[in-house]
Amino acid sequence: MRILFLTHSFNSLAQRLHVELSALGHELAVELDIADAVTVEAVALFKPDLVIAPFLKRAIPEAVWRHTVCLIVHPGIVGDRGPSALDWAITEDMATWGVTVLQAEREMDAGPVWATETFTLREATKSSLYRREVTDAAVRAVIRAVAKVEAGGQAAGPADLAPQAATLGRWRPAMRQADRHIDWAADDTRTVLRKIRAADGTPGVLDALFGIPCHLFDAQAHTLLPLQPPGNEIGRRHDAVLRSTRDGAVWIGHVRRTDAPDAIKLPTALAFPAEAALLPEIPVLPEVCAAPTAVLAEWQEIVHQAHGGVGALHFDFHNGAMSTAQCQRLGDAIGRALARPEPVLVLLGGPDFWCNGIHLNVIEAADSPADESWRNIVAMDDLTRQLIDATDRLVIVAMQGNAGAGGVFMALAADRVWAHRSVVLNPHYKNMGNLHGSEYWTYLLPRRLRSATAADVMDSRLPMSAPRAQQLGLLDDVFDGRRDGFVAQVLAQARSLATSPDLPALLQAKRLRRQRDEAAKPLSAYRDEELARMHRNFYGFDPSYHIARSNFVRRVGASWTPRHLSVHRTTAGPAPALTPATFDATQ
Repeated sequence: MRILFLTHSFNSLAQRLHVELSALGHELAVELDIADAVTVEAVALFKPDLVIAPFLKRAIPEAVWRHTVCLIVHPGIVGDRGPSALDWAITEDMATWGVTVLQAEREMDAGPVWATETFTLREATKSSLYRREVTDAAVRAVIRAVAKVEAGGQAAGPADLAPQAATLGRWRPAMRQADRHIDWAADDTRTVLRKIRAADGTPGVLDALFGIPCHLFDAQAHTLLPLQPPGNEIGRRHDAVLRSTRDGAVWIGHVRRTDAPDAIKLPTALAFPAEAALLPEIPVLPEVCAAPTAVLAEWQEIVHQAHGGVGALHFDFHNGAMSTAQCQRLGDAIGRALARPEPVLVLLGGPDFWCNGIHLNVIEAADSPADESWRNIVAMDDLTRQLIDATDRLVIVAMQGNAGAGGVFMALAADRVWAHRSVVLNPHYKNMGNLHGSEYWTYLLPRRLRSATAADVMDSRLPMSAPRAQQLGLLDDVFDGRRDGFVAQVLAQARSLATSPDLPALLQAKRLRRQRDEAAKPLSAYRDEELARMHRNFYGFDPSYHIARSNFVRRVGASWTPRHLSVHRTTAGPAPALTPATFDATQ
């Protein structure tokens, strides 16, 4: 069918639905929800059989839903209505939640139901639940609903929804900051975490640190210190600040100050540099952990685990972005891992993201964003070179979560690149103000591609599913099964490689290939050529990257839909320069 996506932004859910429905053979176009007249025009141009709204903040105009079936993806159980569905579910500590695909009518979230899915609501941030459980459930529900529409079927009737009658939702208003308020003297750690997690991504919890109002994000539990008076700032680790609760403490990883009109979300210690500097540094735990589980109970960004002949390095950076300092810390951890005896090293990233490249928010807040951009890309290049040069062992990248921009190309430095089937890749840079990109992509990408050119990949600007990436050669293997079983699958396969009698020959072939490649063209030449182009992006006369970055970190709303998404407008003239606020790979 011809399907038009109408969406507030091309976020992670919209991207996943786009790749899944494309793989089923549907013809897709995307229109960002800018104004009713623009939506009506898009429908007239594309003439869709169906409109799908993965992520909306306004009602679809009646002129559209009266004449075309419009399916709304609502992140709530059957009967749930209102704009803060996940926020309320997390705050109220619901055990299960769901996604409902319903038809747009005059009353919002009240139309006929075409499909629904439920899932267990794990203890996690709203953003993480949205990217994983909500997205997986939405894919299943939307595919069923689309098949029904295509077959000429009807929405579910009351009898079809009877099994869910006991869990029918209800109308709930938009959650206010008063509903999110933390009482530091009375709330225990779990309650504090639940409130901050329910506001993660947006809008954050309005509170204060060091007596200065700010919104709190990215909270993690800490239980290793003696109890302190609740509400006090009592320590720091890297860029996070530790704040005591009634029965423990929580790390506050990111904040947005409200005492400046143009404040952006930043790592806490960068937002409060003078105040955080006075706090005692709480050291990280021993990095090497022999436990068979994926991560330590106590929070820290980087954890290395030894599994027989396999070293597994977990690094979980907020939204997958890596600042200069984080790149350097990860580089140090990789160096220590490479000094160990395990012949196989697995880089697992975090459960939500492998890596999305340089840290745009930290860059935006720097005294010189151009200088910080340069430092950050050089640090990313250093990391990538470290992996390329690791010729004495097999390096595996295993993507639990999505990857974008420089994170994709850094992954290609590994000998094997594996991913869970749900992963979505954005292997390009141009959506961020026409960046050229680095991370040795001009060396790493062409040597992997089987059925496309580097230009085909870099110029598409569209998301790519894991199965499609495997077809092209960007991935070596795609793992099905439950997300929570992915790490165990990866480690089992890595252990097989570590004990394989073929491993010495594989490593010898790797060394010989690196020697041949270096003789043909040194890695330093690729790096110099890429960084020369990046230098023009950062310091040249064209401000596209700086404008795009500023719009992205400030969530500036779109004023038009990029041409690579709005294929129905491709005959309407040349596309304007891309504004990245329309393409949110981190939401």
